[in-house]
Amino acid sequence: MNDDDLVIINRIDEIYTKIPFYGSRKIKEQLNRVGYSISRKKVQRLMRIMGIEAIYPKKKTSIPNSDHKVYPYLLRKVKIHYVNQVWGADITYIRMLRGWLYLIAIIDWFSRYIISWELSTSLDVDFCISALEIALRKGRPDIFNTDQGTQFTSGEFTGLLLRNHVQISMDGRGRAMDNIFTERLWRTVKYEEVYLHDYENVSDAKESINRYMHFYNNDRLHQALGYATPSEVYYKKCKEENEYESDFVLMPFAYGSEHQHKECSNIKIR
Repeated sequence: MNDDDLVIINRIDEIYTKIPFYGSRKIKEQLNRVGYSISRKKVQRLMRIMGIEAIYPKKKTSIPNSDHKVYPYLLRKVKIHYVNQVWGADITYIRMLRGWLYLIAIIDWFSRYIISWELSTSLDVDFCISALEIALRKGRPDIFNTDQGTQFTSGEFTGLLLRNHVQISMDGRGRAMDNIFTERLWRTVKYEEVYLHDYENVSDAKESINRYMHFYNNDRLHQALGYATPSEVYYKKCKEENEYESDFVLMPFAYGSEHQHKECSNIKIR
């Protein structure tokens, strides 16, 4: 990819983060307004590379992999009352000076605590599996919610959840707002971390994002949490609900989680 396309991708990321309901048509028009001569077809191609689409409901535009089972959305009108009731996962594009990365995060919906995260140079399923394995060493949710991306519908990913007795919930296609807590996390990460730095390389991005994730979990105050931190809420509730001892055994921690808060292994399953 040439430097001009990389600049356009970064502008698309800024527009999408600010206005996630814009599809390729409006993003194309927005780019034209600020001096970029680009066709809608090219915008669509670049958005596919970034792994993004507008969040509004729309007609099905692609057929899911026939080998991948799609699970129903379980959280309509469900109220979130406790930690590890629902975890959500999503993937976002992370820009660098030259190239880009993909970031997956798994977040506890009640506390907003980032259970685990991983970076990858590609959209293959391996980094998603790694993040899920790390998260399951820390606890186990009642329900795990994602979109219908190929990584999340793969047999490797859903099989790991099912073997750990986790219910699987999937958003309707094009309905990213069904995973609103993760969407809010992406906006926060982009404005408070990514857009403030020009990552020179993958190592630079990992180091900087690792520092931010630690800050987000352990130091950043959240108005919705009564100005507590996600870590304070997550581990306080874990301590109060000390009725479950995890029997999940995995490989050692991978990068992206080894510097985070110590795991909570005692979690009540309701």
